[in-house]
Amino acid sequence: MANEDEELFIALYTDADVNGKLAATLRKHGYDARSAFEEANDKLHDDQQLEFATSRNRTILTHNQRDFVPLHRKWQKEGKHHSGIILSPRIAIGELLRRMLRLLNHITADEMRDNLTYLSDFAERK
Repeated sequence: MANEDEELFIALYTDADVNGKLAATLRKHGYDARSAFEEANDKLHDDQQLEFATSRNRTILTHNQRDFVPLHRKWQKEGKHHSGIILSPRIAIGELLRRMLRLLNHITADEMRDNLTYLSDFAERK
């Protein structure tokens, strides 16, 4: 039986590096997703993107591994909490969508909290 306080569904926020159409497409599939472009945040710096996502209890999706891995470590070291970071290589939007749908169907918001996840772990295995 699930804990009543457990958050099951991830609310997603895509940063400005991610194709702005992804969030709208995920919403068509029934998921709660917003993009930096929809929020008029496309000019924010990485730390501000993570602060914004966290303030809205949203997991952030980014292609920017170089900056978000150290940012995640910095937050851990400082004891700050976030709603999760998903890192993805730059791939075609169709494959990005397929991987995100797999992730969203297998990981809860509580499992994402304070974690960094690689979307490549959700690629279809042949």
